[in-house]
Amino acid sequence: MDIKKYFDDITKEFIEELTKVKTYEELSVVRIKYLSKKGVVPMLMLKIKEVSDKKSFGEAYNKIKNFVELTLNEKQKVYETEKLKQELEKEKIDISLPGSSLKRGMMNPYYKIIREIEDIFVGMGYQVEDGPEVENDKFNFELLNIPSDHPARDMQDSLYIDSNILLRTHTSPVQARVMQKAKGKPIKVICPGKVYRRDDDDMTHSHQFGQVEGLVIDKNINMANLKATLELFIKSMFGEKREIRLRSSYFPFTEPSVEVDISCINCGGKGCSMCKNTGWIEILGAGMVNPKVLTMNGYDADEYSGFAFGIGIERVAMLRYGIDDIRRIYQNDIRFLSNFNKICED
Repeated sequence: MDIKKYFDDITKEFIEELTKVKTYEELSVVRIKYLSKKGVVPMLMLKIKEVSDKKSFGEAYNKIKNFVELTLNEKQKVYETEKLKQELEKEKIDISLPGSSLKRGMMNPYYKIIREIEDIFVGMGYQVEDGPEVENDKFNFELLNIPSDHPARDMQDSLYIDSNILLRTHTSPVQARVMQKAKGKPIKVICPGKVYRRDDDDMTHSHQFGQVEGLVIDKNINMANLKATLELFIKSMFGEKREIRLRSSYFPFTEPSVEVDISCINCGGKGCSMCKNTGWIEILGAGMVNPKVLTMNGYDADEYSGFAFGIGIERVAMLRYGIDDIRRIYQNDIRFLSNFNKICED
């Protein structure tokens, strides 16, 4: 066997096949053909037993083996570099583009009004209390002097889960819970939150809305204290020029009870379409806590008295900001919220 010619022919054949390679996958096929366990190069060693000059054969074998491995590795690096370049080109980021920024949202007027009301009453020494929105009949009605046969339930019986559990129809159950917890001690709290009640869904009403109710219980509390508190609140919320008017009304929780009107914020009391030419706008309900309620919740009605009031959050927002449809407050429309310039706080 002519060892030199034999290995030269194999080398020539390898180079010819390599020149035809155009892709990384084709290169892998050539590598397998020549360097795999049963490839061309490893199988050459089986020929060594057929030659007498084993030293020359071994030198020629090592030479072609090194040449094939080196050539394939260099070719592979070329393809890998090209592949990486293509991937980088495909995934590159243009750092010259302006970065994307997140705009801070505007505060919904619902929460803006809640915070303002809380600030006013906390400044007067009130505590803010919260309670469950899913209530039982005892706290939602019974402890507030609204027994099962009371006609006031016709206006409030709404979204029941079963015969005893319902979505609260007012935040007064929080007041009952606070009274039960206080065990006959003085109370000065406000209770903001969502309530649910059977109602028409129109421009001024919704089956879900927000309330802030207040409760003060102590010795020698009277109607003058209630009026002074409400007057301070109204002037803080709507301006010093606002006046209030108390009209006799009825609520099971309070006795005596009043509806509270404020002088029209649009015409100042002269009469306009907003106030239906009366000069006054109804804003909230209030009254002295009914002695029965005090007794049911652990107070000595002969020694303690108190007052309570309730105001609609959306009602205040609509008057403050001239909102024409209560449903706008719940729709989370960015165009609507952009009208309110107080940004969300962390």
